[in-house]
Amino acid sequence: MAKEGGLGENSRWSLGGMTALVTGGSKGIGEAVVEELAMLGAKVHTCARDETQLQERLREWQAKGFQVTTSVCDVSSRDQRVKLMETVSSLYQGKLNILVKYTYISFVLLGIGIHKNPIMLCFLLWIYTYVGQQCGNVNIKPTTEYTAEDFSFVMATNLESAFHLSQLAHPLLKASGSGSIVLISSAAGVVHVNVGSIYGATKGAMNQLARNLACEWASDNIRTNSVCPWYITTPLSNDFFDEEFKKEAVRTTPMGRVGEANEVSPLVAFLCLPSASYITGQTICVDGGATVNGFSFKTMP
Repeated sequence: MAKEGGLGENSRWSLGGMTALVTGGSKGIGEAVVEELAMLGAKVHTCARDETQLQERLREWQAKGFQVTTSVCDVSSRDQRVKLMETVSSLYQGKLNILVKYTYISFVLLGIGIHKNPIMLCFLLWIYTYVGQQCGNVNIKPTTEYTAEDFSFVMATNLESAFHLSQLAHPLLKASGSGSIVLISSAAGVVHVNVGSIYGATKGAMNQLARNLACEWASDNIRTNSVCPWYITTPLSNDFFDEEFKKEAVRTTPMGRVGEANEVSPLVAFLCLPSASYITGQTICVDGGATVNGFSFKTMP
């Protein structure tokens, strides 16, 4: 069993005795969130499309003493989302304390000269490192060239899945007596980052969904917040970038470096803690200051 650092199950800084569902938890930010919640004492169920990756992570988590279970699920599928929540309800006797919704989309760079902009290329390659676990591909291209299929896919994967999973989780969260939803959005939902209008629109809508649910479900003691990462590196993304390329990529980030998955997961975990009981409806960026940098395109000396 995971150790809770002596904080005790009733501590404001512990998730001991709580249950959590994290989608997309086999790598990247999702994996970091699973570990963060489990380290704080939560029982965590996570899902992804790749069963092999899930089993690898599960063995690692079990070796660490974490209370984690897994199942295969493509959250872009409505039927699979229903099945996932049925699994969670069965595991946790109809109650759930925490829902963390995280999914990925792979982008193909086409048509708008992004390859000439190293900042945007790095950002898009970062997104590309999250390929294949949860979702498929969508082209980045001018808005006038998007197809109905492109629109439907991104909406289903990002916005519809967040909306539907929240719907499905509501009775379980309410039954727990104290629920927390964290939607992992993106800086693209706060500022323009040239990743395509549909993607940015879905992330902005996710942020607004969190605000709406925060108000509507407050009487059910369910809090809802969104977390918006910027450029987050992973071991896989390191294979793409040399040091000079990274330096150029973070030129517009005041902190002058890329972020790590374990710099996002503590915020997600904090928002789920009893100590965050008065925080709801917020959109919080984890971005090294990128979204507030305005027209200052250079980091401070």
